[in-house]
Amino acid sequence: MVKKRIKKREKEDQRERDLSPSAAQVLRLMEEEDRPLLLKEILRSLGLEKNLRQRVRALLRDLVKEGKVVRIRGNRYGLPVKMNLVVGRVKCHPDGYGFVIPEAEGEEDIFIGPRNLREAMHGDRVVARVESVRRKGKEGRVIRIIERGLHKVVGKFMKAKHYSYVIPEDERILQEVYIPDGETKRARPNQLVVAEISRYPTERARPEGRVTHILGYPEDPEVIPLIIIHKYDLPHRFSSAALREARSLPPSPSPSEYRDRVDLRGIPTFTIDGENARDFDDAVSIEKEMDGGTKLFVSISDVSHYIKEGSALDEEAFLRGTSVYFPDRALPMFPPELSNEICCLHPKVDRLTLTVELRYDPEGEEKGVRFYPSVIRSNERLTYTIVRKILVDGDAEMRNRFRAILQPLEWMASLSQKLREKRMARGALDFDLPEPEVILNLQGEAEDIVRAERNLAHQIIEEFMIAANEAVSHFIEERGIPSLYRVHEPPRPEAIEEFRRFISHLGYTMREESDHSPRDLQRVLLEAKGKPQERVINNILLRSMKWARYSAKNVGHFGLASASYTHFTSPIRRYPDLIVHRVLKGIVWKRNGRFSEVADSVEATGSLREELARKADHLSQRERVAMEAEREILDRYRIRFMRDKVGEVFDGVISGVTAFGFFVELKDIFVEGLVRVTSLYDDYYHYHEKRYCLVGERTHKTFRIGDEVKVRVDRVDVERRQIDFGLIQRTTQKADDRSIDPAPQKAP
Repeated sequence: MVKKRIKKREKEDQRERDLSPSAAQVLRLMEEEDRPLLLKEILRSLGLEKNLRQRVRALLRDLVKEGKVVRIRGNRYGLPVKMNLVVGRVKCHPDGYGFVIPEAEGEEDIFIGPRNLREAMHGDRVVARVESVRRKGKEGRVIRIIERGLHKVVGKFMKAKHYSYVIPEDERILQEVYIPDGETKRARPNQLVVAEISRYPTERARPEGRVTHILGYPEDPEVIPLIIIHKYDLPHRFSSAALREARSLPPSPSPSEYRDRVDLRGIPTFTIDGENARDFDDAVSIEKEMDGGTKLFVSISDVSHYIKEGSALDEEAFLRGTSVYFPDRALPMFPPELSNEICCLHPKVDRLTLTVELRYDPEGEEKGVRFYPSVIRSNERLTYTIVRKILVDGDAEMRNRFRAILQPLEWMASLSQKLREKRMARGALDFDLPEPEVILNLQGEAEDIVRAERNLAHQIIEEFMIAANEAVSHFIEERGIPSLYRVHEPPRPEAIEEFRRFISHLGYTMREESDHSPRDLQRVLLEAKGKPQERVINNILLRSMKWARYSAKNVGHFGLASASYTHFTSPIRRYPDLIVHRVLKGIVWKRNGRFSEVADSVEATGSLREELARKADHLSQRERVAMEAEREILDRYRIRFMRDKVGEVFDGVISGVTAFGFFVELKDIFVEGLVRVTSLYDDYYHYHEKRYCLVGERTHKTFRIGDEVKVRVDRVDVERRQIDFGLIQRTTQKADDRSIDPAPQKAP
């Protein structure tokens, strides 16, 4: 009897689901009606029964949460675009105002004055009304908070006479957080703490919270990574279930696991990574063929063999999305038992891998590709420095020490340069930006900041990984199997036009009628190579580009000039690669899996694509957070490194010009600081927005982006992460200083 009732209820639930409208139907109705609608009007217009009221209400709730529909007074639902409303994220400025960054691509940011922010905080997802459009842009007010962006705040704990509070460390969080008695965790004044927000601000009250962690005093270098971990809410402890699963894995694979795998242990194989790397997930091998061609093997750790979909380790890895790397530590995607041991391609031990076997003719043209599960035994753990010494420096000691793999290395160098030439010929962009590497002393303080080396060894691995990623992407796409792609959409024409105008003032040209292809942009980068403006031009072009991201729909990769691209080669540190491994194994290995036969069902294919699209959004967001965290921690170390450099003189290049001064990036230590216009005593300087420069009213002296200057460190504010420079001299002399009208031009 009970079973019958359950079955009956299940049938009724299924019938309701079948009769329930889709989000697309509701949105189409609201578009057609062209006015805000009541719930009962939506039910009536769609011809739905009253018993579906709760389901439609839940659907509307989801649409409101997604920002596709807005609920207004009178319990009516409308489309934001029809009501001059915009859904976006609040980005506050330390001076009290903010902007709403629209979620819809291509829409202009909306300026929000201090009063019109209402109870919104930095990072909140909101609905804003556009109230005016002026020359400077759109202005408006926040009318509803959809979702809070902040749940905890890192800041300095302070005590007043009758209460305690936390001053947020991030200046974009405009409100201090009140801490009631009994919620301070015995924090002391001036200590950095983490405060969990328990009550958000209102028009009459500031936010309230409780201290959950005491990080320490700001002067302690050990506090720096803790600030970043908590500020960006980076998972840094694994769940007990994930740790149990990791510790239950055997330290090495058993011979029974080699079944159905291609045995590559007889081919000379090695890894090439940085000196401090611990997770080696890619190994390379090469063979020469009778016709003079080459067979390249790119073998990637078979992480999916150990990480089952839906397991605790899998869920933990998806939550993190990516490993995060700091100068003093890594926050890995998997526990060390897995990332540093059983899935790590250590030398002299057997490891399970997935191999992409690529065949090339003597000119480097691809002749064929195979994919298969394999077992390898790496012969050597090489570093980029070792390979450089062997191939570039001709170091006799190193060449003798690694003579067994000397010839394969030379073959790899030759093949990689052919692949690189072909990639450049199709228009791929090569942003040759030197990266800073922070050297820490035993106390955890920045001892030096050096230019991270990029040599032939890096190029070998880079080209081989790109080739493998492209091959996998093409293979999966041709079979119509849903997967994740690494996409990079073309930049907006307005952004490239702005870049064209900018470089024209530096003496570089791009045709106005240019089709803005990667090849046109590549030509500019090549012209700037080795010149003082190179880094600035690279940076400005990067800012003109859209962010590369993950997507379930392939739209190509603009920067690589690639029609189809994915991430496959780093499954230990990137979750998207693990997804792609599962897709590939479902195709090439005769095992049942939801990826292997899904193409036979249109319904299953659509469902899987929707699921992958949701995962792509999450993983793109996690990657963005990791990048911002890594960038900020480098900035913090660089600022602390400059504390004792006040009074010292450095050479630099102007990297940005504003109405209040110009920014200078030091040549040797990758630190940026500001020369304020108020510190230029020889003249009154005015900002020429269209020419991106400051011009002296009397002397007509100009300061442009790309100019070389000599500056003195005048002030270092560690808390605000600001450096003030004083100009010593401008080392770049411009012949056309007097060609610019010195009359000031106000910015619109």
